[in-house]
Amino acid sequence: MSTGRLEMEGDDCSFPPDSSDDHSQRGSVASSATLSRAQDVLIYLFGDSAVHLSVEGLGSITVQELGRSVREALHIPESAQDAFAFWLCSPLLELQLKVRHQPYKLCRQWQDLLYRFTEASEEDISQDEPFLQYRRNVFYPKSKELQLDDEGVLKLLYEEARSNILTGRYPCDPEHWMGLGALSFAIDEGSSLDSQQFTSTIREKKLSSFLPAHVAMGGGGLLSTLRGKSSRQAGLEQNLLGEYRKISTSAASPPEPTQLLHQYLNTCHTLPYYGCAFFFGEIDKPAQGILQRGKRKAVNIGICLEGVYVMDVKEKHVLLGLRFSELSWDHSHPEEEGDSHILWLEFDGEEDGTPVNKLLKIYSKQAELMSGFIEFCVELKSASEGGAAADTDGEVSQSPQPARKDDSNKNGRGGRRGMLHRQSSVVCSRVHSLNTISYVDNGKEIKRLKPKRAASFFTRQASAPTYSAVQVTESLEQG
Repeated sequence: MSTGRLEMEGDDCSFPPDSSDDHSQRGSVASSATLSRAQDVLIYLFGDSAVHLSVEGLGSITVQELGRSVREALHIPESAQDAFAFWLCSPLLELQLKVRHQPYKLCRQWQDLLYRFTEASEEDISQDEPFLQYRRNVFYPKSKELQLDDEGVLKLLYEEARSNILTGRYPCDPEHWMGLGALSFAIDEGSSLDSQQFTSTIREKKLSSFLPAHVAMGGGGLLSTLRGKSSRQAGLEQNLLGEYRKISTSAASPPEPTQLLHQYLNTCHTLPYYGCAFFFGEIDKPAQGILQRGKRKAVNIGICLEGVYVMDVKEKHVLLGLRFSELSWDHSHPEEEGDSHILWLEFDGEEDGTPVNKLLKIYSKQAELMSGFIEFCVELKSASEGGAAADTDGEVSQSPQPARKDDSNKNGRGGRRGMLHRQSSVVCSRVHSLNTISYVDNGKEIKRLKPKRAASFFTRQASAPTYSAVQVTESLEQG
């Protein structure tokens, strides 16, 4: 599954022309050929619930108009109206809509969007149906979210965060997912259950209702015996019970629902990719011999106002996390049949004690969409901070290092950015496991450390002081 936001200011990712009238009308917003009279519309929420509306003029209604009705139905206060947005979603693609978009028309163009931005087969595309969802606005700052105190609003944000935790979209460490699982249990079932009631409820609803699926289900397979699985499940139950007891005994009186919701969301805020829009792509696996060459690894790419995060789909951990001040980027279109769309990420690294520039290739038909998304986030964040380059929100796992004196003018960037550190947490980057291209600038020309790459592509000029472009010389061209 991949996500994004189309037709953003400052990019050229626009929707394709409206499709012909013989396209099937799919999804929750298209139910009748007669669109002038009142039609039933379902707006889905996280947590298996939906808002049921009766809408007139469905064919031309905009997101802005629909938003007023949904906020009224959900009793969302004016102070929180920017916290949510409409998304058009399916198992193949997720797109955040702008206020001027008309959901019904976009549903009619869904197949065109899937052909353009996914690698799905024709059969999958023909059977895919989008639905309209009301969920967190990816451009809503976490600092504002911390100030929200309406229980209904917090519950909506909680249900979305919980879904992302349980599905592994937000990778987290055991101390996080165990604590979040206990909070989730207390929110759903109350904080005053005894051990027997707790165990009975857990076994009725299953651990996967409170812990990430890959944790609750375990590795499985032929080598995992039933007894081993049972023992592991019992251990998880006991650990979850221990965390739950901390909640129930931490205060003289049971905590209020808003306290638990705030605590859950605040824990999620420590994850750097909380609130990201997600895209799907692949990266090259490190070569481990002749037979390993050419293989790729599936990755999720999360992009938010803080930076870019590349995550291993299978292993549920971060491969690379960068603030915008730590990266340069660009995208390239296929030059020949069989080539891929590529998003290029450039960042500072180290090889054998030598500071180097590293390039990561992300193969994805959404490369152009991701590039425009990054540019929009950079400009939005720069404007909100008044051009300040410092990010003090505390979500990133790497710590900037002091610039070296002899690096102060390299690449015209005013000093090298902080090196990435290898750590054991799933949240921290694993640069050592990436197949990157590395090179150094010796003051006159760029010296190649790995095989040649394609022609110059880092030509983007900085539009804000929070990131910089790499100036590539002709010495990097394939000769």
